[in-house]
Amino acid sequence: MWKDLKYLFAYIIPAIVIHALYYRGIWSYNGVTVSFVLIPLLEAFFPGNSNNLTTSEEQTQASKFFFTLLLYLNVPILLGISYWYFYSIANLPLATYEMVGLTLTVGIYLGGVGINVAHELGHRNQLLPQLLSKILLIPNLYMHFAIEHNHGHHVHIATPQDPASSRFNETIYAFYIRSVVYSYLSAWKIEAKRLQKENKTPFSIYNQMIHFQLIQIGYLTFLVFLFDWAILPFALLAAILGFLMLETVNYIEHYGLQRRQLESGRYEAVQPWHSWNCNHDIGRILLYELTRHSDHHYKSNRQYQILRHFEKAPLLPWGYPTSMLIAMIPPLWFYLMNPRVIKMNHV
Repeated sequence: MWKDLKYLFAYIIPAIVIHALYYRGIWSYNGVTVSFVLIPLLEAFFPGNSNNLTTSEEQTQASKFFFTLLLYLNVPILLGISYWYFYSIANLPLATYEMVGLTLTVGIYLGGVGINVAHELGHRNQLLPQLLSKILLIPNLYMHFAIEHNHGHHVHIATPQDPASSRFNETIYAFYIRSVVYSYLSAWKIEAKRLQKENKTPFSIYNQMIHFQLIQIGYLTFLVFLFDWAILPFALLAAILGFLMLETVNYIEHYGLQRRQLESGRYEAVQPWHSWNCNHDIGRILLYELTRHSDHHYKSNRQYQILRHFEKAPLLPWGYPTSMLIAMIPPLWFYLMNPRVIKMNHV
């Protein structure tokens, strides 16, 4: 039981955002300093381990509602933080540097926690987690992720057909444009194919993508109604920062890895070595095991608390925050990662 409680540390992230909103000033930059200074420093000293649960332990852990409850609680926390942020921007006498800091902190939180928890819940088959997943995506204006990730990215990972798989020698800035634009278009295509199979027209009330656009427009309209038009740029900036956090993670998780194309034209089945893994303990806890990404793509129905390490899975040499910072400097990223990619693609 005590080992289970380690995931309570994931609430450190919303706690530092609340701290930033309450104290403001230099604390407004909590999201930046903790995520990209403190955590990388700690991960340098706590690199993690490759231990896996036994089969019986997996069965026990998978049956515990506690781990799902931890995810559910993020929904009211995120909605409350979002409201507090918009209220602060609209009503408090903030200095410019405080508005910038709070926007960065909240944007990092919306992507690092909001989309990440939405991602985990979105892989559950039940109605409630699916609904909560979509709610978490609203402040990021990224509801199409609910369609494209499960039915596009997981199908086409590590192939040229997947916009969310970063390519060899592709800079993160080129990847941002390609992934954001083509993932959105892919979601429309996937939804259209689903409706056609059901003999329904894509331009109908049954189209989820139309629902998502209306919900997101309604969300922005509601914010304007509550706080006036001046809040709109902040809502958009926070959302953009949030989904760019997701895309940065996509970039480092899949950089350069490829599945072999078979003689039939199909691609080989997804294996653990088609995603970069990361065993750093701090990132594993704070991100609900997202960093054990190889097993997630190998068996997408496995819950976060039982994800495994595979000896053949490629390992990122650094934790996620450090990897994200290095990726922002393409020549350095290529210098450090390209030899590893070449080795993996020729295994």
